Amino acid sequence: MLEQLLIFTRGGLILWTCRELGNALKGSPIDTLIRSCLLEERSGLASFNYDVPGANYTLKWTFHNELGLVFVAVYQKILHLLYVDDLLSMVKREFSAVYDPCRTDYGDFDDVYRQLRLEAEARAEEVKKSSKLGGRNVGKKQDQGQKTKYDQSGKRNGGGEMKSDSGNGDSENGNKLDNNNSHVNRGNFVEEVKPNGVVNGKENLCSNNGAFDVNKLKNLRSKGAKKNDTVVAPKVSKAEPNKKITKKNRVWGEPAPPVKLDYTDSVAGNGATHVNVVSVNEGESMMDKEEVFSSDDEDEEDEQAENNAQVKPKSKGWISSIFPSIVGKANLERTDLEPALKALKDRLMTKNVAEEIAEKLCESVAASLEGKKLASFTRISSTVQTAMEDALVRILTPKRSIDILRDVHAAKEQGKPYVVVFVGVNGVGKSTNLAKVSYWLLQHKVSVMMAACDTFRSGAVEQLRTHASRLQIPIFEKGYEKDPAIVAKEAIQEATRNGSDVVLVDTAGRMQDNEPLMRALSKLIYLNNPDLVLFVGEALVGNDAVDQLSKFNQKLADLSPSPNPRLIDGILLTKFDTIDDKVGAALSMVYISGAPVMFVGCGQSYTDLKKLNVKSIVKTLLK
Repeated sequence: MLEQLLIFTRGGLILWTCRELGNALKGSPIDTLIRSCLLEERSGLASFNYDVPGANYTLKWTFHNELGLVFVAVYQKILHLLYVDDLLSMVKREFSAVYDPCRTDYGDFDDVYRQLRLEAEARAEEVKKSSKLGGRNVGKKQDQGQKTKYDQSGKRNGGGEMKSDSGNGDSENGNKLDNNNSHVNRGNFVEEVKPNGVVNGKENLCSNNGAFDVNKLKNLRSKGAKKNDTVVAPKVSKAEPNKKITKKNRVWGEPAPPVKLDYTDSVAGNGATHVNVVSVNEGESMMDKEEVFSSDDEDEEDEQAENNAQVKPKSKGWISSIFPSIVGKANLERTDLEPALKALKDRLMTKNVAEEIAEKLCESVAASLEGKKLASFTRISSTVQTAMEDALVRILTPKRSIDILRDVHAAKEQGKPYVVVFVGVNGVGKSTNLAKVSYWLLQHKVSVMMAACDTFRSGAVEQLRTHASRLQIPIFEKGYEKDPAIVAKEAIQEATRNGSDVVLVDTAGRMQDNEPLMRALSKLIYLNNPDLVLFVGEALVGNDAVDQLSKFNQKLADLSPSPNPRLIDGILLTKFDTIDDKVGAALSMVYISGAPVMFVGCGQSYTDLKKLNVKSIVKTLLK
């Protein structure tokens, strides 16, 4: 049974809801649907599952794009209601006939809805019964076919007999063994069988009855040994050969061997090392520079295209070529949109957008345009491109404001440091970009402490210490082979005592499928509850970006002991200066995680960190 069915406008005005159901929904499934699907261009999905403690719903929806209406049905996830899609289409058809933009009360639509629901349920029952009857009839036909094909004696009815013996009679595939002519006919392949057991010049190891002849195999071995007698075998010294020295694997947790493994310098008793060297001054960080986006080039291209279009009418047949695109049909259909959507999908994929994301985006744009009336003197391709541009802007624009500087000052007023954890796969540049963020914070008069929690990779502590010494900021380190969650906790405690404003936690790189390391990362986040979890990813990846982010979020959710696990809050995109116009990884990462791109690494110096320019990215993706 349905839990709720409601109709509202794209502006959020609820026009009608089913009073007959009257069930109070647990949680906020409608708001989550609007926020997670409709606003993030996932409206092309077939359904949406809302899972919170105590509430598991499935939501299905449809649009009337010309009128700007949304129809949503909500029912329990465990139920499989076959009539929901049919009911939504019928409600859409009937309500559109009585819709008036100046009207807000549709209480008289209740009777119409009851009749539509009864019709939809009756159709679903008929389909279910017909499917059951069809399955029974198919089963009966199969049983009858088997009975007519074979009888109980193993003979085939209506055809040749099936003999149980393995005599020299004719086989089913027509292969025959003719002993007189000494030939074996196997389809089109003929082998000559000689009386002495040689087939095609090679000795046959099988006897006449098909059994394997062991004596012939022994004869072959003896012949081979005689042939190899002339080969001189290498002399083997009687001295005992030297045994191969194998390295003994070190078992973690046992007492450390006398060999020194930790080559980091001695650490102070509290774990904080203060290094005083000449500070690095490379100028102002690019984060504080506003990147001016100019559309002059785009306007010039449009003007040139229009001028070319005015010249083209001289060619023969120009009226028939542009007339359908200018006037078109009254309402757009899926067949009208498919050519333009396919071209857009191919263009996105060439810009390094994951194929799955490009497909979903095109489905969402098609759902938002289908049934919409095409404006006069407007091409379908330009309409689709405009809709895609609006969709990309909505996806890349952050849904919630994350102002690190504001949040740092808010945490400082509460007497605690602002904690940022950098996570990601191996080799993406977490430590380097952590230093860039430190440099940007220092320029805003924010005191920073680094926490070396990468206790797994050799040289990770020394690398971070080098950045700290150049930037003249403290670093908290405990060396290697330590629990990173405990190191991070002690670093936060030390920052609280010293009055540091921000703690930047460096973690070890790990692949998304490495469960032990992902469990350790989940423990670190759960134990320390950071204010911001930044995923550091490369702009070079394409389809792998979807796999990385989705599995990182999934592992953090599955391995966390908390009922409300912390997931990725933001993205730091590195190596952005190496990809030219293939900027699709930014779109793929934001779409799959819902987290905004907060920083973009575009070089190797401390100043090479900037914000993501949404307009520039969208223009690059669609040009």
